This record gives sequence, structure tokens and C-alpha cells, in this order.
Amino acid sequence: MNELQYKLEKSHQQLLSGPLVHVHVKLGARPTTDEDKDQIRSVIRQRGNLLVQTIESEAPEPEEAGASEAFKMMTGTIRSGQTVEHDGSLLLLGDLNPGGTLRCTGDIYVLGALRGMAHAGIAGRIDAIIAASQLRPTQLRIAEVISRPPEEWMSADASMEYAYLEDGRMQIDKMNQLVRMRKEPMLFKGV
Repeated sequence: MNELQYKLEKSHQQLLSGPLVHVHVKLGARPTTDEDKDQIRSVIRQRGNLLVQTIESEAPEPEEAGASEAFKMMTGTIRSGQTVEHDGSLLLLGDLNPGGTLRCTGDIYVLGALRGMAHAGIAGRIDAIIAASQLRPTQLRIAEVISRPPEEWMSADASMEYAYLEDGRMQIDKMNQLVRMRKEPMLFKGV
């Protein structure tokens, strides 16, 4: 709000002192409340010739956002024999070693080596993904689909990759291609 107020006070003086101007405010994917929108209207209304027609936001509605799953961040190493389960999506800052298991109802992101078994979308969510800095799993599962045998995962490529389902089959792609599949912004709150 302060930045908007500063811009209105310090710049564009010719526009702001002329005839009545109808303004359409587009907020993009920024989540806003009705109180935020009222504040925006108030700041713009301080300029006598600006009249707010609409305020548009492409962010999910608050009830949609509340319904979205919990996102958890975890640090450390999941060792052989250990199983971690989470209701929602999980970001692991560490490694998943062979013999270790990671199971989530949402997405799995590993900033480290994924060399154990990862199962995303355990409640049947077929749009879940599994991403890792080094993707060398003993097994991957998304919803009810199980990955190819481990020997087929051993590529010499050192870039981040993610696994996803396409037409009921598991696919692997470079992490920079994720934007083709997920166009909505990813908001990480409280991480």
C-alpha cells in the first residue's frame, strides 16, 4: 500500500491532475482480502480524478486456499528402515537413502538425493509430482502407478528432475519444464 501511495503522490502528476479517469486494478495472482481491496480503493480515491471501476485478482478464493493441503518442510536424512508420512506436500532438505520411504498425499520435493522409495498422491491424487535434485530412486509411486525398474533411472544427467503421470504412465522431465504442467503460482507460506 505504501508503494502505491508513494507512486500516486510522487509520479504521473499530469495524469493525476487531469480529467476523471476510470481505473481497473489487476492484482495478478496476489491473494487479497476484502479489507485489502478497500484499502486500495481508499488510497486511489485520495486522488480526486481517479475512480476505481474494478479490482481483479486471479488468486484462489480464501475458502479454496484453506481447502488446499498442508505444506511441510523437513530437514535431515531419511535412512534405511525409516518411513515418513505426511498429509499434504513435503519439502525435504536432505536425502532419502535406499531403504527409506517417503509417503505424502500431495507432492514430494527433495533438495538432495532421492535414492529410496517415494510415494506421492497416496490418496489417489494423480496430479501429484515427485521432484529431486538427484533422482535415483529404488521405486517411485504416484497415486497407484509404480515406476519403472531402478536400472532404467540411472541416467548420467545431473540436473534436477521430476516425475509425473501422463495418460496413466509415469514420465520424467527436467525441473525447468514443470511450468508447462503447473501454470498456477506456487505459494509457500510458513516454510
